Amino acid sequence: MYPPITYLTDCSDTNARARLTTRMAALFGRSPVVLPLDGPAPVESAGLTLLDVLLSTRLLGEDGHPTVTLVNVAPRDGRWPNGAPFGWFRHGRHTVFTTYDPALLDPVRRHLGVTSVSVTDARTVLAAAEWASIGESDAADLAATQFRSLWYLPLLAKWVLDDRPVPSSPVELPVPERPGGVRVALVDNFGNCKLTCTAADPGVAEGDRVAVDTGRGEARKVRYHERLSDVRAGTAALVTGSSGPGFLELVVSGGSAADELGLRAGDTVDLQG
Repeated sequence: MYPPITYLTDCSDTNARARLTTRMAALFGRSPVVLPLDGPAPVESAGLTLLDVLLSTRLLGEDGHPTVTLVNVAPRDGRWPNGAPFGWFRHGRHTVFTTYDPALLDPVRRHLGVTSVSVTDARTVLAAAEWASIGESDAADLAATQFRSLWYLPLLAKWVLDDRPVPSSPVELPVPERPGGVRVALVDNFGNCKLTCTAADPGVAEGDRVAVDTGRGEARKVRYHERLSDVRAGTAALVTGSSGPGFLELVVSGGSAADELGLRAGDTVDLQG
């Protein structure tokens, strides 16, 4: 019996999700929970969501069960011949199979102490997979396809979980280059903008007024509150949110901060206490 599987992917239309869930069911005997990374900044969204997924396995009041998470965000941006490679790492009892992208993995590096990823080359893995009944021609197609998140990543996950001798290379996670300022990692369904910093980063305390500069004209001044319940209805504020180790969120009580401030995932904001 395999652990429960969650699959985060930017290949998230109905057709792609149908194929992913069916292929995973055929391999693992159960369909995964497939969740879309369909916003304007999938790398930022994936990084924060992966951090939150792993943090959610804590404080269970018991040992709990192992989990498996697959993460696919692999744009063809010219940095890799066929998109970024896939690899895996373990965090406690939990295993993550993911696109190798230092920006995506930076939140788990900084906040969970994940220092390296076992990175694979699809062609090398498939050539070494003597345990699999996949011919050379089919293996070449699997390695070269543009839909590796369907054809290769599930195989990688199963073979590692089955303790197959999958060739890989440990790669240390570097500190990624990032633009100055705090970023909007994602916008939730309420329009709250989840940021990539805590209150300690800009050095704000309860009740402080903070200038929020979105680069779209004059900075907007809002108060910082530790709890959303302390924000007056209809008022914009900065609060300690539910994500990460207390990441800040820009909110409008009863409204949408994204709409009111003109923000979306991936945007940079400057906070001045």
